[in-house]
Amino acid sequence: MRTAVVLLPGLNRDRDMIAALTEITGKKPHTVWQTETDIPDVDLIVIPGGFSYGDYLRCGAIGARMPVMQAVAEKARQGAMVMGVCNGFQILLEAGLLPGALMRNATLKFVCREVKLEITNANTAFTRGYDAGQIIRCPVAHHDGNYFADDETLKRLEGEGRVVFRYAEGSNPNGSVNDIAGIVSPEGNVLGMMPHPENLIEAAHGGTDGRALFAGALGLAA
Repeated sequence: MRTAVVLLPGLNRDRDMIAALTEITGKKPHTVWQTETDIPDVDLIVIPGGFSYGDYLRCGAIGARMPVMQAVAEKARQGAMVMGVCNGFQILLEAGLLPGALMRNATLKFVCREVKLEITNANTAFTRGYDAGQIIRCPVAHHDGNYFADDETLKRLEGEGRVVFRYAEGSNPNGSVNDIAGIVSPEGNVLGMMPHPENLIEAAHGGTDGRALFAGALGLAA
């Protein structure tokens, strides 16, 4: 299994993501710097979390306009698996690869804690390692994770089963509409989510609830 991690100034979860992918695949992922426009053929491209470009303008706004994102968008159009976590989710929205926006948390405070997630659609490549309705644990760490979309977009996302993760059991940390924590593209090959599954994949993390997401995306899920 071959993977790639996009690197942008200000991202601070790239090492966590690289470590997670190395642990799961047994191979260190290829890293792609912001100015590169050639991404090798890989099974999964990940944009990790952090604060790209200091979150100037809007979270992810500058990162979405870097040359590397043109290459990511082209790979996505070709059917490659693409995953954006936290700031990576913000970048995917700003790049137009997913609909909606991520606003300031409803509390106006940075949130860093563990939440509960419900698997609302287990029929995607990213979630096939889980059961529909399953509740898993996952950490969050963000200031602008309040997902919003207009009514028409929400109706489409819900109707097409594109909401794949939802904050469960009253654990919504940011005020996201419909408790949305993660969505996929119409083709199902692009995932954006606020929680950090890379931080819960081995016993040293205190649990492995995030591992099945990567295994599913890489075709390793049972």
